[in-house]
Amino acid sequence: MALSDALEGDAMALSDELERVSRQAHAAAENARAKGRAALEAKGAEARRSADEQAERLRAKSEDRSRDAERHWHDVQRSWNEHVARTRKYIDDRKAEIDSRRAQRRAETAHEDALDAIDFAASAVEEAGYAVVEAALARIRADELAGS
Repeated sequence: MALSDALEGDAMALSDELERVSRQAHAAAENARAKGRAALEAKGAEARRSADEQAERLRAKSEDRSRDAERHWHDVQRSWNEHVARTRKYIDDRKAEIDSRRAQRRAETAHEDALDAIDFAASAVEEAGYAVVEAALARIRADELAGS
């Protein structure tokens, strides 16, 4: 297989992953546009189920990585899981609230959390783009060294 074919294959596989993440981001945006409380609650339950499934896939995938990368991603995953647990506990605690002033503050905090999550996702997408470029460069370096 020629160097350019290998690089193209690597780039395509990584590009496919970025497209999958993009589709997930688009679906999240569509969920945010849903109208009505019942629709939002249904979307929220579906989004939570989907997030749980994605987290399980991420956990399964991380077990296949190398020890150093695994340690790093476990730290990231642990941190993310702790964040998700705190956020869900916060959400569950606030569902019982009926005080309008507290509910208003909750809505503002949820809005800020959503903005933070969007910023985190944007950063992750940027980091993924950087990782794609670095992976391609590493492949080129490895192939050059193998040829010399």
